[in-house]
Amino acid sequence: MASSSPLFATAFVMVLLLAGTTTSHAARHLADTTPAAAPAAIPAIPAVPKPPVPTVPTVPAVALPPMPAVPAVPQVPAIPAATLPPMPATPAIPAASLPPMPAIPAIPAATTLPPMPAIPAIPAVPAAMPNAAAALPPMRAGVPAVPKVTLPPIPTVPKVTLPPMPAGVPKVTLPPMPTIPGVPMPFLAPPPSA
Repeated sequence: MASSSPLFATAFVMVLLLAGTTTSHAARHLADTTPAAAPAAIPAIPAVPKPPVPTVPTVPAVALPPMPAVPAVPQVPAIPAATLPPMPATPAIPAASLPPMPAIPAIPAATTLPPMPAIPAIPAVPAAMPNAAAALPPMRAGVPAVPKVTLPPIPTVPKVTLPPMPAGVPKVTLPPMPTIPGVPMPFLAPPPSA
């Protein structure tokens, strides 16, 4: 009985947490429901005996040989300072004398242009064009006239009357298709429903 009390307290705390995170309707529903009965007592779990831990054998201490002495680094001899010869004097560049710029010749004033000639007036286009056929020359007399061809009349196509279709087409029942074992036949139609 003592072990069921913490379990019930944990379940009650979880119900309170869930009720605080849901909407007011769910909280009101949880508040109206009666608390569930206490669960039955859970039997105690028997203690599992622990196997004996084997003792770890002690590792004997290993004596390391002494470290050899580091030899002294020989002193690097001093490098003598190099004496550079004096730099030669840079010769003076003589000043270059440029010839004087030539004078720009004066641009003469623009001469007086002659007046523009008058543009002749364009004659007006008449609104109604004269008949072009009246201005054509007469046809030559040596051209023979094309005779008029009379076509024969087109024969009439006789009207074909088809016999009336029968009202009821007899239903033909096909024999069932043999099935091959192990081979599915998805193309077969399902059996007719009653």
